[in-house]
Amino acid sequence: MRALFLALALIFFTAPLDGAIVLHGSGATFPAPLISKWAEEYKNGVEIEYTPIGSGGGVEQITKKLVDFGMSDAPLTPGERAKAQDIIHIPVTLGGVVIAYNMPEAKEKLRLDGETIARIFSGQIRRWSDESIKKLNPDVAFPDEEIIVVHRLDSSGTTFVFTSYLSEVSKEWREKYGRGKLINWFGGIPAKGNDGVSEVISSLPYSIGYLELTWAIETGLSHALIKNSAGNFVEANTTTIKAAASAVKLPRGDEDWSNVSMVNASGDLSYPVSSFSYMLVYRDQMNGNGGKALVDFIWWVIHEGQSYAEALHYVPLPDEVVKRNEESVKLIRYSFRE
Repeated sequence: MRALFLALALIFFTAPLDGAIVLHGSGATFPAPLISKWAEEYKNGVEIEYTPIGSGGGVEQITKKLVDFGMSDAPLTPGERAKAQDIIHIPVTLGGVVIAYNMPEAKEKLRLDGETIARIFSGQIRRWSDESIKKLNPDVAFPDEEIIVVHRLDSSGTTFVFTSYLSEVSKEWREKYGRGKLINWFGGIPAKGNDGVSEVISSLPYSIGYLELTWAIETGLSHALIKNSAGNFVEANTTTIKAAASAVKLPRGDEDWSNVSMVNASGDLSYPVSSFSYMLVYRDQMNGNGGKALVDFIWWVIHEGQSYAEALHYVPLPDEVVKRNEESVKLIRYSFRE
């Protein structure tokens, strides 16, 4: 039993020849630039290595204990949690999923509502000249061009957030497609990662797709104002995403998060397709040095680390989320080997 314990501990804790502790993470592509910045700025004798392989991959690798932390833009489902009951959810940043498009004729930001978006991504609205789109944007001279829909190919937390929103606002979407990291799309062009989606949209006039706000800003893609639950058309930005987060009551990190959602949150300012990005870690760490290093890093991330968010177009955590995270981090246990 002790031999098995030590073998598993080696998976969780890796030290290079110079003695520095290395923490390994993998998962969602959305927080990758921010995690890279954290790795650069964190000065505590610890190296952070992160591989952005999509939320599905991050959940799989932390479940198999192949990494010290997994990142996901979707909380664990009951089925996923059953395979990793010791997992703690720690939201470390906030983001918004935007509807990005490439339509040269649009000089101002387009306005879209949930039902129209659902009909576009289910293939029911196929041309930009459709009356549903024109009604929301009476000042835009839409061309009679086919809408090219772009969606994620890989298992994606971004897809989970987007389809959760569509399931919330469209009964037809909920019954036909539902929500998930992977769904059966009607058609369209698949692309891997937020970067892949942004590249396709950038290269194809009259295309439309969904991706994280950070990637839309970095690539200069236009993205729509979306009608929220209060009936207001809002832009995804720090203020509107933080407003959505403040409307959500969070459980403790070791509790069930499967029903936690920021989509279509209440409030006049709330951006309706907002989400947390979660760091997933085990409550019981098998190696004292590695466990302490992980706890120290997470504590830094939810405090000092938030100061690096806005410059990279991420949203710092609201105070109430930080306080909940503090409670959750204190649940992580580690002991030093003799």
